[in-house]
Amino acid sequence: MTDPFLLSMALIVFLSIAGLSVGLAMMCGSFLYLIMKGYDPSIASEQLLQGLYNGYTLLAIPLFILAADIMNIGSLADRLLRFCQALVGRFRGGLGHVNVVSSVIFSGMSGSAVADAVGMGKIIIGLMTRDGKYTASYAAAITAATATIGPIIPPSIPMVLYALVSDQSVGFLFAAGLAPGLLMALVMAVMNYIIARKRGFPTDEAVPMSELPRITMQAFPALMLPVILLGGIYSGIVTPTEAAAVAAAYALTISVILYRSVSFRAFWETLSSGARSAGSIGVLIAGSITFNYVITREDVPNALATWLGSMDLGPTGFLVMVNILILLLGCVLEGGAILLIVVPILIPAVQAMGIDLIHFGVIAVVNSMLGLITPPYGLLLFITANITKQPLGAIVRDIWPFILALLFALGIITFIPDFVLFLPRLLGYQG
Repeated sequence: MTDPFLLSMALIVFLSIAGLSVGLAMMCGSFLYLIMKGYDPSIASEQLLQGLYNGYTLLAIPLFILAADIMNIGSLADRLLRFCQALVGRFRGGLGHVNVVSSVIFSGMSGSAVADAVGMGKIIIGLMTRDGKYTASYAAAITAATATIGPIIPPSIPMVLYALVSDQSVGFLFAAGLAPGLLMALVMAVMNYIIARKRGFPTDEAVPMSELPRITMQAFPALMLPVILLGGIYSGIVTPTEAAAVAAAYALTISVILYRSVSFRAFWETLSSGARSAGSIGVLIAGSITFNYVITREDVPNALATWLGSMDLGPTGFLVMVNILILLLGCVLEGGAILLIVVPILIPAVQAMGIDLIHFGVIAVVNSMLGLITPPYGLLLFITANITKQPLGAIVRDIWPFILALLFALGIITFIPDFVLFLPRLLGYQG
């Protein structure tokens, strides 16, 4: 007789390849398993309710999505880009550096790689390709690559998802992502400079230093959002969930009242698109909670931990293997699916190896974000290809140097835990 677990896995893979969302595919596979095992299918609903009962931190996800969408429809993105141009546009490959710096700043507001690529990406790609300064494929490639910073520098939607499956502090995870995010920005800026010199990309028109204070003041309300957000979390004034609500309210307030750049129609469309995005993530979470029950019933995590223990890999060898595994899965799976399906299976082995769960969380999230720019799935590749109307192959050719730079950063993040954990420890983390 066919094994119910293998059959449920096969159904999930088949439905996902056929175009059904991964969340719904996991639900279908889970129901098939329950029926074949003779369990009451209502167990799936029970597991779902229990999984969400204490998951109030998940409320941060739709609120961060809303905050990012509001910033994209207002003039915040334009003001931030002008500030970045004044800051780094004068260097070789200037608009490439603007792309990197703007992603760093925007990542402190949105927590989403897709929001960064769709919002700031559209504007910066237009600037880079104007008058043929940069090739459209290169503009698309660096925009996709820098967007991966969004979920690493806090706030971060993937970090919230990891906190759900690992029972770790969202605040400490946010803190742990700051240094790795800045490292990713640094290696991409260096790579952009090397490519710009090799291919003769121009510097941007230098903004007079006398103009910098005025440009900074115009962008100042937007620049204050990360300060308010993270300051509120680490001072203990607000929880990460409450901080997400503050971010959305602040973005709406300065866009409507201060900048007067958001119409009611645009706001309504933002609410609608935000609800759709949050809904798709909700379906993924629901499917993963249901499928995690199946995985638990089959004792997959303990079996994996025992198997890995028998291989005598040690913590370093284990992390190398995990990096390879998640990078390969990222080529065909969406990052959220990896964090909600694959990572929970690995956590018992991580604990058995004595690896810090906050450190491991950052490794897992960075790996998952790299999957957004690796073919053939690479969601950010498709987004930037759609913006620039460039063939996917041309973008892939230009993005490989940035993937190599990010792999170098991933190596530092993986093998130097103190680099990731020093800031959380300053804030009181005992790990």
